[in-house]
Formats: sequence, C-alpha cells, structure tokens
Amino acid sequence: MQRAGAAGALSAMGSDDARARPLTRRIGLLAACLAASLLGACAAMSVEECRSADWGEQGMRDALNGYPRARLQDIREACAEAGVVPNEALYLGGWNAGITRFCTPENGARWGRDGRAYLNSCPPQIEGGFLDRYRAGRQAYDAEQALRRLQGEQDRLQRQLGLSKDEAVRRQLRQQLRELDWRIAQARSDLDRAEWKLRLGR
Repeated sequence: MQRAGAAGALSAMGSDDARARPLTRRIGLLAACLAASLLGACAAMSVEECRSADWGEQGMRDALNGYPRARLQDIREACAEAGVVPNEALYLGGWNAGITRFCTPENGARWGRDGRAYLNSCPPQIEGGFLDRYRAGRQAYDAEQALRRLQGEQDRLQRQLGLSKDEAVRRQLRQQLRELDWRIAQARSDLDRAEWKLRLGR
C-alpha cells in the first residue's frame, strides 16, 4: 500500500510538472521578448503598422526618437511576419532628414536633461555638439535624481523618528538626519552647479 501511495504521489507530481512546463516556457518567451524589446529588437513595428507604413515618415519618426540606422534591421525582422519588406530608400531618406534635426546641441541638452538614453545614433560629423550638450544635460539629470534619493531617505528617517518611542533609537535617527542634512546640502549644490553649466553651455 505504501509503494502504491508513493507511486501515485510521484505520478501526480509528474502530471503537475507536465502541466507546469508549458506555462514555464510561455513565461520564458515573454521574458525574452521583454528583454529584447529593451534593446529595440522585439516587435519594432506591429503587423498593422508594417502594412500601412509610410516609410519616409517612419524613418523620420525613428530618427527624431533617437534610433540609429540599425533600427531598419529590427523593422525588417518585425515586418517579415507580415510579409512586408520595408522600402529602404524611403526609410533612410526620412531617417537622414530626421537625424539632422535630432543631433543638434539644443536637443542634446534636452535629451540629457530628461534622462533619456543616447543610442549613438548621430553620425560622427555632427555628433560632437550634440554629445557635449547631452552630457551636460545628463549630469544635471543625474544630480537631480541623487538629490531626490537623499530626500526620500530623509522622509523615511523622519517617519521612523515620529513613530519611535525608544530614546536610544531616536537619538541615533537624529544623528543620521543631521548627517543626511549635510549630504542633501551637497547634493543641492551639485545640482545647482550642473544646472548653471547647462545654462551657460559649458
């Protein structure tokens, strides 16, 4: 009877594993697609978009969104499922027009200040001015994020201080808050300096 019960339990476990495997595979596929999408390689365009695309406008739009020329290969792969071949000449014509509008120093500053990733899309001959201002904008963005993290930590410690009844704990929290005040002041100074450099174009 014990052997029969064990065999039944093993059979049930095997059945559960068999049911779980397809679900695991589906989850794995979804995770792979999500990871690929972060690299711009998963579903660059939908089937409907491929079939109705104005390739010149698509190239322009991709350039203005900071995508490099290699984006066209991602689109080819996505549209192959729809049986659509992108018009390379029209796409690259639009992309070339768009990238000259994207790769300006002014846009570099905005792109960096918004904390957006630069995908090395600018051609070498016009990249320098964009990249200098992008770095200045990104420095200001990073300084702002650092300040916000410290302010969040300050809020957390203040809440703990308000809730704690243990005087030793409260003393330790007050010390941490004093140290944090100094770090926040430094972070504000870093942000002000980064913003000043960004405004002056340095």
